[in-house]
Amino acid sequence: MEAVLSAGERGRVAEPPGFDEWVAARGPALLRLAYTLTGNAADAEDVVQEALSRALPRWGRISRVEDVDAYVRRMVVNAHTSWWRKFRRRESPVETVHDGPVVEPGRVEPDERRRIWLACQALPEAQRTAVVLRYYEQLEYAEIAVLTGVREGSVRSRVSRGIAALRAELGEETS
Repeated sequence: MEAVLSAGERGRVAEPPGFDEWVAARGPALLRLAYTLTGNAADAEDVVQEALSRALPRWGRISRVEDVDAYVRRMVVNAHTSWWRKFRRRESPVETVHDGPVVEPGRVEPDERRRIWLACQALPEAQRTAVVLRYYEQLEYAEIAVLTGVREGSVRSRVSRGIAALRAELGEETS
């Protein structure tokens, strides 16, 4: 049995999401992305705030794009790049370097997790962004290329070099 729609309902297109509703639903994911890019919560909040403050006045247009999430993720990546260029990266030495035993595959101990995190923070900006988008956000190379504004081959190179640098820093064998 087919539902009968009035003439007004037949021509109605789904309304694009409102800014507040969209931010409430997707804000935590944007903060996680920004945190993995910046390395700390305060800077992540600043980057997301910057991106969202730029998105709000343009929301009417942004909400009609094919993939709103990808569009705003790109804005977060761009805001982070702008922020990074302004303030440059500051190194912060650690008190102790942990030399612990190798952990079984699939299980990461807190000390090892910290070691990995510090190694990621030591990567050059472009490599860290590509590695985070590939392995944390689980995006395909083509999607990362669109988000970062570089060719797919450059993304593959950045990810490859980033992973090689992480392996070297963490003392893993390269095969």
